[in-house]
Amino acid sequence: MSRDSVQIPDDRDFQNFRSECYSDAGWTLTYSKSGVTVWIQILEEERAMHRIRCKMECKEVSAEVFYDVLHDIEYRKKWDSNVIETFDIGKLTVNADIGYYAWKCPKPLKNRDVITLRSWLPFGNDYIIMNYSVKHAKYPPRKDLVRAVSIQTGYLIQSGGPKSSTLIYLAQVDPRGSLPKWVVNKSSQFLAPKAMKKMYKACVKYPDWKKKHNPHHKPWLYPEQSNLPTISLSDVTIQHADSLENIDESSATETKDDRGDASDEDSVN
Repeated sequence: MSRDSVQIPDDRDFQNFRSECYSDAGWTLTYSKSGVTVWIQILEEERAMHRIRCKMECKEVSAEVFYDVLHDIEYRKKWDSNVIETFDIGKLTVNADIGYYAWKCPKPLKNRDVITLRSWLPFGNDYIIMNYSVKHAKYPPRKDLVRAVSIQTGYLIQSGGPKSSTLIYLAQVDPRGSLPKWVVNKSSQFLAPKAMKKMYKACVKYPDWKKKHNPHHKPWLYPEQSNLPTISLSDVTIQHADSLENIDESSATETKDDRGDASDEDSVN
């Protein structure tokens, strides 16, 4: 998905994202176990560029709780062990903002970060959250991280009743570099399923955690609660991938302690 200018997604964009979440054309199944399914699409084999789609059936978590957990930046810092730093920069509208996210990559790859325009919308009993990369003058690429590009990343949360839901995660991220092929295998067969399971466990624990941490503060549901500064669309521009450093990590070898033998039993602190 290419863009010439920064625009806040409209209903048609959300509908298109929803359709892509449901489409099976061009996907290859790589993992299916314990209610979690993962597919990939290889886009540029020489750079290990790919799209990934994950689906998770959840019997004990409502769509509303999933929606809250994906929005709650303070809680993410508790359960997301991949996060290095994350914060909101400013709001554009009641359902769109600009934010920063830096995450750990599998060793020995360099860690990445992104600046994204994120937007969200309830669809009846379902919810969509999606983002794409933008550039903000006050947050240039850091020397210790590789600035990646989110071409399209998002979540579709489908309600299955008061205490059940289905989460679909769809992502295409340009990592700005040539990655070794083991990264694609590892992300689709180990890292993505593990991340989904960890998110599920975080959702199960969220209601109790939230009762003790600003229980009524949910600016994603109640925009009047937001204390973010309002920023203008003119403050950001499209982040074109070819304007960023492109590093070659294709010869990087997977380290022993990062192989797919880690436990899924990670808990929320």
